Amino acid sequence: MRLIVLLAFALLVNGCQKKHPCTEDGRQIIRLNVSTEPPTLDTRKATDTSSIGVISMCFEGLMKRGKKGAIQPAIAHKVELSDDNTTYTFHLRDAKWWDGKPVTAHDFEHTWKTILEPEFLSGFANELYVLKNGWAVKNGEAPIDALGVRAIDAHTLEVKVEFPIPYFLDLVASHSFLAVPKHITVEHPKWADNSGAHFVGNGPYKLKKWKHHNCIILEKNESYWDHEAILLDQIDLSIIEDTNTALNMFEAGELDWAGYPLSSLPTDALQALSDNKRLSTYPLCGTYYYIFNVLAPPFDNLNMRKAFSLSIHRKAIIENITQSDQIPATSFIPPTIWDVHSHFNDYDVEEAQRLFQLALDEMGYTRETLPKITLTYNTSESHHKIAQAIQEQWFRAFGIRVRLANVEWKVFLDELSHKQFQVARMGGIGGYNDPMTFFDLYKYPNLNTNFSGWNNPLFTQLIEEAERTLDPKKREQLLRDAEKIFIDEMPIAPIYYYQGTYIKKNSLKGVHLSEFTSADFKFAFLETQ
Repeated sequence: MRLIVLLAFALLVNGCQKKHPCTEDGRQIIRLNVSTEPPTLDTRKATDTSSIGVISMCFEGLMKRGKKGAIQPAIAHKVELSDDNTTYTFHLRDAKWWDGKPVTAHDFEHTWKTILEPEFLSGFANELYVLKNGWAVKNGEAPIDALGVRAIDAHTLEVKVEFPIPYFLDLVASHSFLAVPKHITVEHPKWADNSGAHFVGNGPYKLKKWKHHNCIILEKNESYWDHEAILLDQIDLSIIEDTNTALNMFEAGELDWAGYPLSSLPTDALQALSDNKRLSTYPLCGTYYYIFNVLAPPFDNLNMRKAFSLSIHRKAIIENITQSDQIPATSFIPPTIWDVHSHFNDYDVEEAQRLFQLALDEMGYTRETLPKITLTYNTSESHHKIAQAIQEQWFRAFGIRVRLANVEWKVFLDELSHKQFQVARMGGIGGYNDPMTFFDLYKYPNLNTNFSGWNNPLFTQLIEEAERTLDPKKREQLLRDAEKIFIDEMPIAPIYYYQGTYIKKNSLKGVHLSEFTSADFKFAFLETQ
């Protein structure tokens, strides 16, 4: 074994200890907004940014992503790696759940095994397939005890992976590898549906109140292992879908932060905020795209999918709607991970019209007999405006009027998971810094995350070969070949690469932003004169 990580500093307190006077009532309280009601706060089931944003404040895993994306120990204080790079031994520090029970290696073992039980529905179970026998266990081809995770004792967790994985600790820092309290979840299956005695975490903040579709209140966790580093007493989260309402609250002094990563800003306000030098932006590891249901007409036809994708004017959408200096997406993997190789031209209307007619001929339709097409998106001002713009672009290109369907978030996810859509808004923010964080979503047709139902054996073969390839150049080429197949078959229409945009009060300091899903508010504080 060789030691690869050792945390001798519980004092990551980041140098912002210098000045942190309290608010007027003597307490440090910040007010944020989350734009949608979290469908769940169960770490094993969450797939959306709202849920994951709150979860990241209430839970902590073996590793965490620190300032500037650096991977740092968290519940684990050191990690050892075997000489063949396939066995990790995590040594856990003394940490507690909110109810005073110790956080143990058994909690991690139990959580990961539960996620990979065949009957357990987990949105990101695929990320745990890297564990030895992970895929086989999830698909009922191996017993649960064959999974490569074992609690040697309460403070020691042994983890075996299928093959050497250069990004494994980065993956462990994602929300998919968090633990839930075994002593709670076994007896109380609905433990994460509400606040109360049964909702127990181990992160820097505790869930004090959850008034559904209204607000969430978090308070400092005094039993957190590094609680002395936490300067905030409370985080108040409003749940407001309307971006204009949230911005007005910010301007009225009722919010300290508006925009990414927990919500969005109204698109109409972005230019003025930028002109006044109030808007902050940062690149996100993500791609905004439309997804096609390839299992039902008309998008079971490849040429129809290509036609609809090539007719989108991405640059116009960015300039006129999103207005945040996004880059038009002509591939799947965003530039925060690697240099983008474009696979098609933005707004190639002439080619789109040719492919549209070809698709009609192949399916035996005319423009008049083509069944009605519906574009589904979840409630959001920006999603609505983008959908309206693309609806108009499709009308100009093909002379057909696509119906728009605005659906509440939880219903939206349910419709996608049951393939009850034709084309829908989608987007992905990477969970870790590797192309696999995106390719894993579509690796197999039966994955919960593969809403399109798309499948290509050669794509899967290239991904599996890349997983077992240690040579960085060869691995990248395999993944680029896989991306080419993916884009050539167009189960999605990439639109742009994400940029995070936000405004905040000058007094709010110490927030660590990440190009991945969420921000770290552990070291946040209010500075007053």
